[in-house]
Amino acid sequence: MNQVKKIEKTFALTTPLYYVNDLPHIGSAYTTMAADVVARFHRLLGRRVLLITGTDEHGLKIQQAAESKGRSPQSLSDEMSAGFVSLWELLNIQYDRFIRTTAPCHEALVKEFFQRVWEAGDIYQGQQKGWYCVSCEEFKEERELLEGHRCPIHPNKEVEWRDEQNYFFRLSKYQEKLQALYQSQPDFIQPASRRNEVLNFVNQGLQDFSISRVNIDWGFPVPVDPNHTFYVWFDALLGYLTALLEPDEEPTLENALAKWWPINLHLIGKDILRFHAVYWPAMLMSARLSLPGRVFGHGFLTKDGQKMGKTLGNTLDPIALVERYGSDAIRYYFLKEIEFGKDGDFNESRFINVLNADLANDLGNLLNRTLNMVKKYCAGNVPPVTNEDIPLEHPLKSIGLRLGEQVKNTYEALTFNQACEAVLSLVQASNKFIDEQAPWSLYKQGQQQAVEQVLYAVLESVRLAAYLLSPVIPNISSDIYQQLGFGIDFNEQIKTAINAPFAIHRTWGVLTNQQKLGEPRPIFQRIEPPKN
Repeated sequence: MNQVKKIEKTFALTTPLYYVNDLPHIGSAYTTMAADVVARFHRLLGRRVLLITGTDEHGLKIQQAAESKGRSPQSLSDEMSAGFVSLWELLNIQYDRFIRTTAPCHEALVKEFFQRVWEAGDIYQGQQKGWYCVSCEEFKEERELLEGHRCPIHPNKEVEWRDEQNYFFRLSKYQEKLQALYQSQPDFIQPASRRNEVLNFVNQGLQDFSISRVNIDWGFPVPVDPNHTFYVWFDALLGYLTALLEPDEEPTLENALAKWWPINLHLIGKDILRFHAVYWPAMLMSARLSLPGRVFGHGFLTKDGQKMGKTLGNTLDPIALVERYGSDAIRYYFLKEIEFGKDGDFNESRFINVLNADLANDLGNLLNRTLNMVKKYCAGNVPPVTNEDIPLEHPLKSIGLRLGEQVKNTYEALTFNQACEAVLSLVQASNKFIDEQAPWSLYKQGQQQAVEQVLYAVLESVRLAAYLLSPVIPNISSDIYQQLGFGIDFNEQIKTAINAPFAIHRTWGVLTNQQKLGEPRPIFQRIEPPKN
């Protein structure tokens, strides 16, 4: 079953399906913000986009978390899943599908997929002996463990020794096929550092992994042996397929694969790289399904240079952060200040300084003072200047003409920080230009045409900057566009692709004197540092 996908017309991407043993943390928010930026960018290109997110609700970790609170796993899952939905709304994340692995339609797909792999002869019963990390829901090899049999990802927790009968997937059978995949598609795993990690792991030799557990009630029973429950990762990865079903569609693999498969991009944290870059493609090969386009594993977040954790008391509550500063501010800082793929740090002083410098001063103040000058010197109308009136070598036009393609390439490469930096360079050049040209002096000298050319060039540069930043800061970009007389809201996905297509709006020179300018108002309020 090998689907041919028209990649140029559709784009499907996923976040991980997040564990519901606790409320969402800033790391989950980080991945999902990045996914939303990618989705918005591809919508601007006019593509039909499917952004999948959701929650992974089975497994021992959930069962234990529920028991510790004296609750049922289902009621805990319901509450925590709602917490993710609520945070995504606060962060202005426009997902298309939210899949919960407890959904009845998911069980039907898991069973059908299992049957395909079973019939391929890739599942057998065996004895599982080894060290198990409940937090990772994964068996660890002795060589991976820290001193005292502690998990390298959860160093404050000891792993548990397990010796039990499980059903296994023949991962070892797919070692050569996986190596051939990584060689033929070097971009399948990104960034390069993650690819190297996977190559080292696979080249050491793959071991079969267990896909079932005993003595766990919370999960789907294995069809051939109801005493076993599907291992949470076998179940969770298949959520990406279930999410492709149209609402109320019969839950079959054929229906799930009909429109959106294969997925173009899986965005994940580096801690779950092995599942997505090794286990998942091998499972798909066994089921004779085509593979996703790429898996991108980003880095971890720290706070003030330290790993975040409840024991250190330095966690970062994403809900409190959004409520204090707004979604655009949070999105901008994390995507501009952290190179996607590397570890990054949150420091509140730096956060405030970056936002004040970039959004309040450079971008916001530029728009505000230019609009006020237009009001004063041009009767509040867009100057009657056309793109053709401005020479190609004009300092702003020369940047603006190449900026759209440059930023497109950065979004496609997931180098969000470079996209923001490139746009900011035009904004900073515009500030320098207006100071050097001093339209207030030109006006006093009676040089009206020169005044109009300066103000037009700056307004058009602000418009282009807002358009190219709209995937990252959609609210601010919408506000700028509306002040410039465009009836466009970048949060209205479908309309945006039609009203502001990338092919037109990515170019410099779109603003015309047909636009009726709005009333100047600040687009981003300067943040005052908290008083100690």
